[in-house]
Amino acid sequence: MQLHRFHGGLKLPDHKAESTARPLLTMGVPKFLYVPLSQHIGAQTECVVQPGDRVTKGQRIGQAKDYICANVHAPTSGWIRGIVDHPVPHPSCLSAPCIQIETDGHDQWGEDRMEPWPDWRERDPRSLRERVRDAGIVGMGGAAFPTAVKLNPRPGKRIHTLVVNGAECEPYISCDDMLMRTHPAAILEGARIVAHMVGAQRVLFAVEDNKPEALRALTDAVPGAERDFIRVISIPSLYPTGGERQLIQVLSGREVPSAGLPADLGMVCHNTGTVKAIRDAVLHGQPLISRIVTVTGPGIREPRNIEALIGTPFADLVEAAGGYRPRVDRLVMGGPMMGFAVGDDAVPVIKGTNCLLATRPEDTPPPGPVMPCIRCGECTRVCPANLLPQQLYWFAKGKDFDAIQDYGLFDCIECGCCAHVCPSNIPLVQYYRFAKQEIWGREKDRQKADLARERFEFRQERQDREEREKAERLARKKAALAKKDSEPTDKKAAIEDAIERARAKKAAQATEPPPDRERADN
Repeated sequence: MQLHRFHGGLKLPDHKAESTARPLLTMGVPKFLYVPLSQHIGAQTECVVQPGDRVTKGQRIGQAKDYICANVHAPTSGWIRGIVDHPVPHPSCLSAPCIQIETDGHDQWGEDRMEPWPDWRERDPRSLRERVRDAGIVGMGGAAFPTAVKLNPRPGKRIHTLVVNGAECEPYISCDDMLMRTHPAAILEGARIVAHMVGAQRVLFAVEDNKPEALRALTDAVPGAERDFIRVISIPSLYPTGGERQLIQVLSGREVPSAGLPADLGMVCHNTGTVKAIRDAVLHGQPLISRIVTVTGPGIREPRNIEALIGTPFADLVEAAGGYRPRVDRLVMGGPMMGFAVGDDAVPVIKGTNCLLATRPEDTPPPGPVMPCIRCGECTRVCPANLLPQQLYWFAKGKDFDAIQDYGLFDCIECGCCAHVCPSNIPLVQYYRFAKQEIWGREKDRQKADLARERFEFRQERQDREEREKAERLARKKAALAKKDSEPTDKKAAIEDAIERARAKKAAQATEPPPDRERADN
């Protein structure tokens, strides 16, 4: 298969051997779990349990109340101790509502566990999408977008190719690599299920060439009869090949349109962990309650990949990886390019947690002082989205949010290539994030203003309608009274004649002589 090249990108040291040298470790059940109600893109789920409730493994504890949302399930059995504000993974080290579960150690499934569907080929795509929605599955490559939405292309969009993203291009992260080595058959089965759901005629597994063991495991697991349907493709290791748009361009030579989706090209892309989770939900009735996390970095004694329950505190994962080395100063969720530092290792694992990276000052020296842009053009040379990063920087700094959108701000994937090569040490990605947040905030304010205006106009229209109806009723009443006053005189005369006749008859009866008594006696 002919491969193509996207613009820009960086060749970075991968640092993956440190965490793949040890076998995958499955953690035990911790004493307490903190399960956030919002661990996905979209609306927050609604808590459906109360403190003191007993829950079983896989029981739904958070109900999705919006289309772009995801259910949340109990990772194990135990008791609900509270719905508390707890530190969560966030660049600003914020706290958010979390369901605190005290585990009982039994790891017991309940009677309401979803029924396994080994006959998934006989199920229609709609029911399979509902199963994915019920299981609370989100994109596990880091974006955490609800998968059921992505499996439902817009009307008229015919999907012919499923791309399974096993590139995992960011340094240090190796959870997908370890998943492909240990569960290749399960990933392939998940890909078949997804292809059935979207109607794809072929499946392309894209794996970077720095993962030979994963490539070999997947290739060996593909049956000979399916080699035309499922193709495992080795692609060059270049950051950020794992970006959805960049990967599609490498495989097809076509670019996803600006503000468009892969479905516009007849393709859909899912992470290897996502298709494995879909397989577990369909074949075993298991919701998304655990994931593999890479625990690595110069600050970790025994870097490795660990399968942990959702809600497990980061501190427990670090302890399972041998603990911290001396002088650790930062704990990052994600990789060194797109991850963010967390302020507390009490933060829990969420569905999008793919890596914990502990660093020391001597291993990651702070960048030098920020200096003025010299317009060297290095940022433009490496931008994988083929943008003009320095122009975006000037517009963001000047708060010219109309111009920055014209220059493709929302095509930026925040990969950090531009900031990595900037000789002036300008934190370019932070400016882009600031601009996006401002634009989103203004858009929300505009929507609120539009809603307020619509409500005001509706109220004014209602009041005007009520005034018109009141005036019309009053006019009808006046017209009825006027009509009554102007009734024909002959009708009034007839009434008066009838009254006079009744009076005359009564008077005549009063003056008539009494009957003859004697004649009456005889």
